[in-house]
Amino acid sequence: MSDFNDFNNPQVAALPRHLKQFIVDQHYEHYTPVDHAVWRYVMRQNYSYLKDVAYYPYIPGLQKAGLTIEKIPDLQDMNNALAKIGWGAVTVDGFIPPAAFMEYQAYRVLVIAADIRQLKHIEYTPAPDIIHESAGHAPIIADKDYHEYLSYFGSIGAKAMFSAQDFELYEAIRALSILKEMPDADEAEIKKADELVAWHQENMGEPSEMALLSRLHWWTVEYGLIGTLDNPKIYGAGLLSSIGESASCMQEQVKKLPYTIDAVNYSYDITKTQPQLFVTPTFQNLIDVLEEFADTMSFRRGGAYGLQKAIDSKNTCTAVYSSGLQVSGTFTEFTTDKNGEPVFIKTTGETALAVGNKQLKGHGKNYHKDGFSSPVGKLKGYEKSLEDLTPDELRYAGIETGKEISLTFESGITVSGKVADITTKNNKNVLIKVEKCTVLDEKRRVLFDPSWGIYDIAVGEQITSVFCGAADKDAFLEITYKSKTGTHHPEYDQKTKELHQLYQQVRNRRHNGGDLGFLGNVWMVLQKFHHDDWLCALEILELLDHEGAEPALAAEIKQFLQEKAAAQPEYKKLISDGLYLIKHPVEEKLVV
Repeated sequence: MSDFNDFNNPQVAALPRHLKQFIVDQHYEHYTPVDHAVWRYVMRQNYSYLKDVAYYPYIPGLQKAGLTIEKIPDLQDMNNALAKIGWGAVTVDGFIPPAAFMEYQAYRVLVIAADIRQLKHIEYTPAPDIIHESAGHAPIIADKDYHEYLSYFGSIGAKAMFSAQDFELYEAIRALSILKEMPDADEAEIKKADELVAWHQENMGEPSEMALLSRLHWWTVEYGLIGTLDNPKIYGAGLLSSIGESASCMQEQVKKLPYTIDAVNYSYDITKTQPQLFVTPTFQNLIDVLEEFADTMSFRRGGAYGLQKAIDSKNTCTAVYSSGLQVSGTFTEFTTDKNGEPVFIKTTGETALAVGNKQLKGHGKNYHKDGFSSPVGKLKGYEKSLEDLTPDELRYAGIETGKEISLTFESGITVSGKVADITTKNNKNVLIKVEKCTVLDEKRRVLFDPSWGIYDIAVGEQITSVFCGAADKDAFLEITYKSKTGTHHPEYDQKTKELHQLYQQVRNRRHNGGDLGFLGNVWMVLQKFHHDDWLCALEILELLDHEGAEPALAAEIKQFLQEKAAAQPEYKKLISDGLYLIKHPVEEKLVV
């Protein structure tokens, strides 16, 4: 990305290439006056309500994240503010794959959907939007314990094994959320997309590590409560950004459970309100539960368990030898000894070798384009592991450049040929290049034939870790899976553009002051051509009420809103809450 904008933020600048591909321009100019009014309405409601139910740093956190009530945040302003607490932010197009989302967190960069919810979804949106991502996630970032958890979660999530079913479900959820945000979405299409999500959720098979981790993420980062079961406070972004659910979640019918590792057993539906929520006593408890889960994962368990998960995944994975050598590719088979320990591993197709997440020179996927195989374990008759032999000990064993070797592993696998090179990294032998090489298993079956070329023996007594993705992602040129479904960007008709103008006129008056007389005309046009609108009417009433102007006009607008709330139940809470804030205004000056 040659035109990549890092917002002069160190965290954003440090992002690797494979993550930059998801970044899109914010296009601030695309936000309409209605969009800004939606933002303002939600933020004022949040500010009024959440000061009592949100975990304490929420309100100061808004300021520390560079957010104001009056306008949708500009990414540059947010980055200027977040940089002070060691974080950054970028905009993306809707849902991105979970593994990429997690990795952004590890780099301490907030991923923010550039779009904003429609007015008809003002209480809750099924799609990620800038209200959810910035007003939900960003304010709590100011809490050190919490942001430590968030970035640590990201580093663990980035290593999680995922399955083909995970991707199919991701695509189905993304498609459904996009459909639901379309202004003129076909109900039959939505029903079909809903059914597809349900089908995928019911046919996931055994949930992958990523699926289970996503549940922990959902019940903490998105929908978490903190405190006691009797008096919890909200810290989850999904709740903080939903003016509907932040209120309803505190009701008794939403069960409150202590947050433990048991939360992985609770799946979730992204399109519905939550039937239960989990309460953590402290943010440290979140880290403790995450540690408990991480101990069950392939990247910590390694061995045959991890290799089998890699094969089941059918994705690029990395197996790490105890020497530090990392083998990245699509794993297709491995063999074990009588104790179940791996003694031979094999990949198919493009494979790369790395140490410390840096690809070894000459060992990229073009060189190992047809796969890679190697023994694992100790040499027979040696107390010391091959990886730990000093140069003198290697020479004593007859393992030196230009010499013929015949190595027998404890597994019975034999390697013979002529040593062409020995690679050592961090005082560990990691690779031995052998010419005219023959590899035989314990039953003398050929595992490698001299006619196949040069053989590279990966050195290491054990497979200590197996994780999803390549070790050196950028060198591997691993294009993380990216959806082909783009979010919907509406084309506005003339009537809608005229409505935008009315909202802009009210906005200009609020910001710039001046005569209020023209608001009667705005109201008249609203009544004549946009009778279904309630938010612009509310904003006009707010101005008139606060300045004690045009009492007859104010009474007429108020009566219209009250009648609308009574006749159309879907607007009742929105209008009532709006009228409440006119009488109990929030502190408007919410700026850094």
